[in-house]
Amino acid sequence: MIENLVLLLLAAFPLMGSPGPATLSLAASASVYGIARNFWYLAGIVAGTATVLLMIATGLTGILFAIPGVLPGLTAAALCYIVFLAYKIATAPVLAVNASNETPPSFVGGYLLAIANPKAFAAIGAVYSSVVVVPEHPFGDAAAKLAALFCVIVIVNSMWLVFGAVFARLLRHQRTGRMINVLFAVLLVISVVMAVLI
Repeated sequence: MIENLVLLLLAAFPLMGSPGPATLSLAASASVYGIARNFWYLAGIVAGTATVLLMIATGLTGILFAIPGVLPGLTAAALCYIVFLAYKIATAPVLAVNASNETPPSFVGGYLLAIANPKAFAAIGAVYSSVVVVPEHPFGDAAAKLAALFCVIVIVNSMWLVFGAVFARLLRHQRTGRMINVLFAVLLVISVVMAVLI
């Protein structure tokens, strides 16, 4: 069982932790608003990604995506929110202290982005189905995978939040900071477009 759990984690961290709409939005938002002001956004992304994990574990995704229009609707919603978030990040004040009057992304925004994130469904689906952790015990296997992958969700998203905040502290020049904000915003939009096209 331990060996299988290690295999699951070895697959989960690079796949679920790679740049995508949720992770890049956390880093970008942290570069503007800092860590503390993004707590609820992080919580929303973790809760939304955990919802995706539960949907995959229970087989609900197969039923849901069989309904015409659901997948395109979720994708369109994610794209609209990412474009809005990218605009806010690109035009926000460079340093977090100057962004005190700006409203950081919300729990609801993070939750909706996470459950509408095509990369989350693909990455979690691939990882969840790749390894059997507890052979011959389906419920034990599901419980072990849910617990392990939930921990990965929390760790990976928290690391991206910290990365964005630390990266921002290195930027004290207004012009460089503005360029970085715009770069984060562009990468954010590209990550959604790539997730949709792949």
